[in-house]
Amino acid sequence: MIECSNGGVYYARGQWVEQGPDAQAQLEQLGFSKQEMEQAHTGTIAWDILQAHNQSGDPQMLSLKFDAMASHDITFVGIVQTARASGLEKFPMPYILTNCHNSLCAVGGTINEDDHLFGLTAAKKYGGIFVPPHLAVIHQYMREMYAGCGKMILGSDSHTRYGALGTMAIGEGGGELAKQLLGRTYDVACPGVVAVYLEGDVVAGVGPQDVALAIIGAVFRNGYVKNKVMEFVGPGIKNLPLEYRSGIDVMTTETTCLSSIWCTDETTKEYLAIHGRVQDYKPLAPKELAYYDGVVKVDLSKIRPMIALPMHPSNVYSIEELNQNLEDILYKTEQDCLALMDGKARLDLRSKIENGRLRVDQGVIAGCAGGMYSNICEAAQILDGHTGGNGEYALSVYPSSQPTMMALTKNGTLTTLMACGATIRTAFCGPCFGAGDVPANGSLSIRHTTRNFPSREGSKPGNGQIAGVALMDARSIAATTRNGGILTPATDIDYVPNIPAYEFDDSSYRSRVYAGFGKPNYDEMLRLGPNIKDWPTIAPLPENLLLEVASFITDPVTTTDELIPSGETSSYRSNPLGLAEFTLSRKDPGYVSRAKAVRAKEESRAAGQLQEDGLLAQMKQIPGCEQITWEQVGIASTIYAIKPGDGSAREQAASCQRVLGAGANIVQEYATKRYRSNLINWGMLPLQLDGPAPFALGDKIFLPQIRQALQGDLRSIQGYLLTEQGPVELKFYITALTDTERQILLDGCLINYYKKH
Repeated sequence: MIECSNGGVYYARGQWVEQGPDAQAQLEQLGFSKQEMEQAHTGTIAWDILQAHNQSGDPQMLSLKFDAMASHDITFVGIVQTARASGLEKFPMPYILTNCHNSLCAVGGTINEDDHLFGLTAAKKYGGIFVPPHLAVIHQYMREMYAGCGKMILGSDSHTRYGALGTMAIGEGGGELAKQLLGRTYDVACPGVVAVYLEGDVVAGVGPQDVALAIIGAVFRNGYVKNKVMEFVGPGIKNLPLEYRSGIDVMTTETTCLSSIWCTDETTKEYLAIHGRVQDYKPLAPKELAYYDGVVKVDLSKIRPMIALPMHPSNVYSIEELNQNLEDILYKTEQDCLALMDGKARLDLRSKIENGRLRVDQGVIAGCAGGMYSNICEAAQILDGHTGGNGEYALSVYPSSQPTMMALTKNGTLTTLMACGATIRTAFCGPCFGAGDVPANGSLSIRHTTRNFPSREGSKPGNGQIAGVALMDARSIAATTRNGGILTPATDIDYVPNIPAYEFDDSSYRSRVYAGFGKPNYDEMLRLGPNIKDWPTIAPLPENLLLEVASFITDPVTTTDELIPSGETSSYRSNPLGLAEFTLSRKDPGYVSRAKAVRAKEESRAAGQLQEDGLLAQMKQIPGCEQITWEQVGIASTIYAIKPGDGSAREQAASCQRVLGAGANIVQEYATKRYRSNLINWGMLPLQLDGPAPFALGDKIFLPQIRQALQGDLRSIQGYLLTEQGPVELKFYITALTDTERQILLDGCLINYYKKH
């Protein structure tokens, strides 16, 4: 079904040639010269788009400027506040502020609407585009209105992916968007590119989520595409409708790739034409010879309906395989969940087995992945004339935009779904992060959304409450609904997909969207609600740094949702100190109090109130530090985690640690570039360590002359574990930093950097 190459490959006029001793001879037989082979890395679609947006003059070290940016109402207040504190005058490119994450104002009282009004006044003041609540989810609006062939778009949501429309899109933390607003660049080494070669045709009942989950299952755990670009090529593309491609594309985030791009064709052109933007089309394809760092070969005809069991999109099985091995697979999932919850709550899945089949409690089709027109049409076709019954099981459907909802209304799809017992909601991302359709304790929800991390359904394991989300395609969710909540693949339903032609009606956008790009009004006053607070003062990096380990996490992967929970905590998203109270609250509830205690020590030190003590005596034992005083040492907390940062792009995963007094993360590996970038932009050292940590919770780690070390060779940074027996040498390292990133760390954070420079 899916095969990954063991190394680099050449794509030569549609043929694959593996890199190796015979590659040159094979390519020469196909008519390619040695010089063409040496330049084959420039033959990808990604190369041309990246270089067209590169301002550095160095094709290997990129400084990118984007064509447009997008943020939603969990992130845009912080981004504008950061840029504003750094000298923002106007938005230099189209910046779209959508309101799809905290649309339900019942969550957080008036706080959500305060943020919405802040966004509207910011759009008016600085010349932005404001999409009101319930009108569109962020990525659907960008597909409909801004994505186009050869463009690059930066978003503060991790699922910023518009590759199916020929746009290389990247989801990053808010600091990177603030840089763009201030006319700066996104700096990154030229990424590797992995081809995703699609061949064959999908069978009826197999949807885009099935293809996406199959790919995630094949590449996530081995890091095959980590921080690379996934470039979709091959004959299998031509028979996939554009929305089908987008449904696969948006899920590439869950592979930990940097971005994605697809070949474009007449299907792409038709989509853009329907949306009144045919001028944004151009054909994109690899050159006759292109070199890729690997290839993922996908035979679409062999993919069957898939399910990603709790609590990660890579926990993938075919529904057929699951049904054949229910007891064993569900037991393994229960044990994995128990370990992930540190024994605080137990998810009982095996009790849901009835007569050898799995009963689920809820179905949801929503968001940028599930709420598209074609998914909902086909789900309605499967469900037409049937019902999920009037028991516990319920189905909710969230069309992804008002134009999508209008089209579904006009063709009768929504009427069909409502007649079958489904409830219809407005465009809202809540089910993706635990703010909508929160299931009962112990429930299992099947969802065509993007993630099923812990608490992404809204439960609170720390309080003994737990539920689970399994990711599935809308088609199989409809089939399961039709079967009364008994897990059923859509391939078991005898039907012929027949999706009515889509007609795009943008009247709702013309009536409600504030389109102010290029028309800033400097006299506009920002609307600041009582929960919108400025960033607290952050100190520069000290000459010497004493770190205290305030959290010690040994899970294989730590998600950003665990670092700073989503859901109800987002009520404080625009209040840095208020939100920080929730840091690691579901993973390590003692972290905040421990971090505050370290911060209090630093405040006492800065006030000259610390006396000579055993810690200072231990530091004086280190060569070169014999005369050190507390005036020369900064104190900060740190967390240790094996591989943190998988998932959301929310910068709060780092900024919340920072305002609590953190100065670093110590890890074996960073799960994503975006989390590491967030640490840097908030002035936290992204330290790495080879092998297991030789320290524990509460231990003290001293980094002498850290400012000097940061400006030198980052491959070996001297540290010391302070013990009663004396200092023990430690070696840390930091992977490559740009000159700007080094200076941001020295200055203490991005805001300080812009104020100073």
